Amino acid sequence: MKNKSAIAMTIAILSLLLVACGNNESMMNEETNKESSQMNSNSEESMDGMNHSGSSDIPEGLKEAKNPTFEVGSKAIITASHMKGMEGAEATIKGAYETTAYVISYTPTSGGEKVNNHKWIIQEEIEEAGDENLEKGKEVTITASHMKGMNGAKGIIESSNPTTVYMVDYMSASGGEEVTNHKWVTESELTVK
Repeated sequence: MKNKSAIAMTIAILSLLLVACGNNESMMNEETNKESSQMNSNSEESMDGMNHSGSSDIPEGLKEAKNPTFEVGSKAIITASHMKGMEGAEATIKGAYETTAYVISYTPTSGGEKVNNHKWIIQEEIEEAGDENLEKGKEVTITASHMKGMNGAKGIIESSNPTTVYMVDYMSASGGEEVTNHKWVTESELTVK
């Protein structure tokens, strides 16, 4: 009789332990998922501070492209997804320029979390960049103001892409917001309408 009671007690204790472990694992999975989604939103960068529309002013020294694939005034479809509503939107080309486009990571001067892999900053939006392509890992000072806290921020070059960049107007594909003078979309992020 004692053995049956001991076995029943052992089974009850093991059952409680298994339930507790299962709940703990579930809570750990929830935490991991939260952290993962926070990391993803940070690495893809939060576009809350993005200036969707901008001025038609261009940085000093930026040269117009001589024979761009997409001519000023023409239409194209945006294949990039830098922000909500961009991918699939019809763009009107406002300007086409020859330069080097950079993916950068930086910490905003206005505070907040580091922005990882921001697309795009161009050669002419980097303080004292000169004409040479900047290498991956180089620390730079940003002179663009595409996002709050960007102008004057220190950044790190993640990659570079000598290309034609375009300033575009488009109607957001996710809600009808008109975006004017958006800087920048690269040639590989546009397709023929």
